[in-house]
Amino acid sequence: MEGKDLLSMALAARKLAYTPYSGFQVGAALLCEDETVYTGCNIENAAFGPSNCAERTAFFKAVSEGRRSFLAIAIAGGPSGKEPEDFCPPCGVCRQVMMEFCDPETFKIYLGKADGEIREYRLKELLPLGFSGKGVERKE
Repeated sequence: MEGKDLLSMALAARKLAYTPYSGFQVGAALLCEDETVYTGCNIENAAFGPSNCAERTAFFKAVSEGRRSFLAIAIAGGPSGKEPEDFCPPCGVCRQVMMEFCDPETFKIYLGKADGEIREYRLKELLPLGFSGKGVERKE
């Protein structure tokens, strides 16, 4: 699956965002190793802390369904009522969630706009010196 296909899904997911406070809608489409795609949108809450980003929504849906291997994610975001005109990079918390589940050398992050323009990054570019669980004793 190509970045443009994922971007199309992210733009569609963006329309489902619940953003009564910021008015900034984001959609994401996460590609699993088995070609399954999970979409997500941002979901706000009046208390702000319980709000969730589109990227994490997609990851948490996928992980809750047993997925653990991911290839790429497409992200699109912008003000409500307008098509995205600028690139919308993931926040630091979302980058850290990606670091938990993805290989920073190979995981692709596509940032897209409504006109179809896409920029491609690797996780290591957006989170240099990222913290991972390598070297930490894990209890599964």
